[in-house]
Amino acid sequence: MNTSEFITISNLIVPDRIAIIFEGQKTTYSKLFSRIIVLAKYLKDRGLKPGDRIATIQVNCPAHIELYFAAAFLDLVYVPLNFRSSQEELGHMLKDSSPKIVFSGVRYVSMINSLKLEEDFLEEFVSLDGDAEGWVEYETLMNELELSNRNPDSLISEINPTFDGDDLTMLMFTSGTTGFPKGVMLTHESFSSYILSHVTPADMEIEERNILTVPLYHIAGVQAFMAAIYGGRTLIIQKQFQPDQWMELVEKEKANRAMMVPTMLKMIIDHPEFYKYDLSSLEVITYGAATMPLEVIKKAIGLFPNARFINAFGQTETAATITMLPPEDHVLKGTHAEIDTKLKRLTSIGKPLLDVQVKISDSNGIEVRTGEIGEIIAKSERLMKGYWNQEESTREVIKDGWLYTGDLGYIDEDGYIFLSGRSKDFIKRGGEMVSPEEIERVLHSHYTIDEAAVIGVPDVDWGERIRAIIVLKPHQIFNEGSIIEFCKQKLASFKKPESIVVIDKLPRNSLGKPLKNILRDKYSYPIKN
Repeated sequence: MNTSEFITISNLIVPDRIAIIFEGQKTTYSKLFSRIIVLAKYLKDRGLKPGDRIATIQVNCPAHIELYFAAAFLDLVYVPLNFRSSQEELGHMLKDSSPKIVFSGVRYVSMINSLKLEEDFLEEFVSLDGDAEGWVEYETLMNELELSNRNPDSLISEINPTFDGDDLTMLMFTSGTTGFPKGVMLTHESFSSYILSHVTPADMEIEERNILTVPLYHIAGVQAFMAAIYGGRTLIIQKQFQPDQWMELVEKEKANRAMMVPTMLKMIIDHPEFYKYDLSSLEVITYGAATMPLEVIKKAIGLFPNARFINAFGQTETAATITMLPPEDHVLKGTHAEIDTKLKRLTSIGKPLLDVQVKISDSNGIEVRTGEIGEIIAKSERLMKGYWNQEESTREVIKDGWLYTGDLGYIDEDGYIFLSGRSKDFIKRGGEMVSPEEIERVLHSHYTIDEAAVIGVPDVDWGERIRAIIVLKPHQIFNEGSIIEFCKQKLASFKKPESIVVIDKLPRNSLGKPLKNILRDKYSYPIKN
């Protein structure tokens, strides 16, 4: 199924419903559809052909959605770029994807201008939020297009997508924490296989409002907007996450659904003015994209008693969710034994979705025993097609139809999957493989610790030794010996931290994951005996 049908279906069923709320502006499904159609006609008139790329670099805004669906109608490939990229990274992504047109926020124009003289494949530049010399201004362009095409329905016959299923629709670059970002090739099937199976289509009788704050260059943001459009929901778009603004929007617009990363949820529930806002409209809170500390989700469950929580696990290469911890596993009621079981499961990523196969395997792809740590591998219709222009890298991660995710974990006797960290982050201490995530979960349960990340420090005798990097809670006093002893009581002795560094704030990417490459670069000095 071509994903352009998502907006077509919702426009037919709920044309007068508000599709997008952004900075006070409200756009109906009918209006959104019309803008997409005239934009697609413009791109076609510019000579773009099936398979050509268009790129966008900008904070969250409706243009992302308009441009994606316009591209889908024309069988173009949409390339959302990380607006936090360095000039070198941006240059690499543009050269690698070779888009015909770049749509950019004004703040990135100077960086792109410095690159475009070198790249002859770039044919046009459009500014998304203001004037820039030599650039077309997006809203001025859209106003002209709407004036000259007063009957967009008459244009539909000129815009007939033929791409389907296995055809490429999006090129999404990985974060690039090591080396340059790789372009992940996602097909229409990558998205439609999940959406059609797990999202209820637009219904005239059901209205939902979805606040969207995760970045739209990230797979979590893309999955969120596609699900909302197909479901005929109202999208409340926040440019960039600010906890107080997020709470204001939820209260004002009566948002029913939210998708957040753990860092965002923590900032909200720890906000000094949390109780000032009425957030009771929230019915579903989905979280993912990074590890959720147990203490954070426990506190959130208590503060949002009317909301159902869902932990959704996936990665760019899987295009969407592959495992889920459902709402019923977030209900902390029952006997002490039942609650203890639920608390343990809250540290898991749940079970595979019905249309996804997941195994825990060794380096040869052989499934390991229950409780044994191995690499999480997955098979599904929604997997990426491969890495753009990187056949060797593709062969390294896709073997016999299975995607080797690079995430390590184990599965318990009840079928719940628990993460143990990224394979590259695992610590090899004296022949023992140590999971940073296991230690981090214990550290997060210590009453003085607000944030924690664990790294391996090179050591002549042991190969690597364990160092914890922590952020203390306000007004707490650091006691290294006490924290190490706390960990020793809850972990095998060889897993306890052997040194602890206190810092003011963990470096994180836009989705809240600690940047361990930065921590290793800065804090890998030897541990003194």
